[in-house]
Amino acid sequence: MPEAIPRPAEQPLDRTVGRTERRPLHRRLPLRQILCLLPLLVVAGWVVQHRSLIGSGARQMFTANPYWLLTAVATTGLGWVAVSFARQGTVLERLPARRLFATQFAAGAANHLLPSGIGAGAVNIRFMTGCGLPPARSSAALALYFLAEATARVGLLLALLVAFPEALRLGPLLPEPVSGTVVAGVVAAAGVLMAGVALIRPVRRLMVTFLRTALADARSLHMRPSRALALWGGSLAFPLLQATGLVAVALALELEVRPAHVMLAYLAATAVAAVVPAPGGIGSVDAALVIALVAAGAPVESATSTVLAYRFITVWLPLLPGALVLGGLVRWKIV
Repeated sequence: MPEAIPRPAEQPLDRTVGRTERRPLHRRLPLRQILCLLPLLVVAGWVVQHRSLIGSGARQMFTANPYWLLTAVATTGLGWVAVSFARQGTVLERLPARRLFATQFAAGAANHLLPSGIGAGAVNIRFMTGCGLPPARSSAALALYFLAEATARVGLLLALLVAFPEALRLGPLLPEPVSGTVVAGVVAAAGVLMAGVALIRPVRRLMVTFLRTALADARSLHMRPSRALALWGGSLAFPLLQATGLVAVALALELEVRPAHVMLAYLAATAVAAVVPAPGGIGSVDAALVIALVAAGAPVESATSTVLAYRFITVWLPLLPGALVLGGLVRWKIV
């Protein structure tokens, strides 16, 4: 009798055969590709919304001196170099130079999509975190940069006000009740913020931890002359280059205002406009610059033309390339 052939052991029935594996929706969607395209889509919508301003600024440049306009473009590019030095000066670790510069260029585009510098701050925190810095130190570095840049800008403004006390004539433009209301509003907002920090325990604990980290890092940085020079040199050079760009545009359009007064008008306008949380300062910076140039003695029409051309060079012209660089940095997981 032939020997029985043993039957192979039955395999358990695979109930997943022929059925598509179910994954969560966030894993099936190409999120990184979407994030790469998101800056371009937002910029495109923003450009369409402000197309009249872009067109006005471009038209002003056809009648301007091209050499002075190229000077304004050069100072805009050097501004990103100055910001890169200042950002490097906020951390002890050496950051990759090319990626740091590309991040500042991309942060300029991100800064015009969110209010009060939130976009640029978020891009820089992501970049420093990707370079290995803890989130607490990245946030402290961001705060130190803002403090140094604001200190340098206000210092330049005060120095020019002392040198040219009669350069800005704001009396006819801003009546006393208006200026008093603005000052009272700023003081009240600062008081509410300080009271909130003092009374809410979790916020107070978070702020104390943050300040300890920031102060420790600041002390360590100022013991390194190269880092201190990069921080304060870049923070001082950035507003100077921006103001020089406005002077170049004013000379290109033959604005009858002294260059030192134009610089003073720029510093005063940007200091006031920083209080208004508008994305990229659109509207707030434009209006403040026009008012400051008029206060410096420029006709309203010439001041408006100068501001439109200046904002076209510094905001609208680099916006699309900056969005492309930002999308590339997101794709390559640098930010």
